[in-house]
Amino acid sequence: MISLQERLRRVPQVGHVSWIGVRSEHGAEMAELSEVEALAQRGLRGDVAARARTGGNRQVSLLQAEHLPVLSAFLAAAIAPRQLRRNLLISGINLVALGKLEFRIGSEVVMQGTGACAPCSKMEETLGNGGFQAMRGHGGIIARVLHGGLIRIGDSVWVP
Repeated sequence: MISLQERLRRVPQVGHVSWIGVRSEHGAEMAELSEVEALAQRGLRGDVAARARTGGNRQVSLLQAEHLPVLSAFLAAAIAPRQLRRNLLISGINLVALGKLEFRIGSEVVMQGTGACAPCSKMEETLGNGGFQAMRGHGGIIARVLHGGLIRIGDSVWVP
């Protein structure tokens, strides 16, 4: 019989990067990119989080692409990834499963999930009335960059 700990470490699905965004300042609009450099112990080049002290747990935020239709249904409106203020939109793999694991993106980048990414007060401004509540349970995860490199749209996301 396989232990619960072992089952939690097994993530056979392989996801893909569907969207990349950074924001240069707190409160700034997200800039959409086709690729970005992940900086070890910093975050993504050009993102406000990468300017913070090294070693933090909120270096990169990732959102589950499959949650966009759910959020759209909750809010009765089309939702674009940039509105959700997360850095990476990932499809095909359950991000909750990566919440505390090391995982790879593309051929170079290694990240470690550090927990859930709770919605912020900006969700009411960006998504309208009810945006904060709609995002609860659908905010994705946060991670830190253990090994840097280039992340591109289409890159695979997996647990080695």
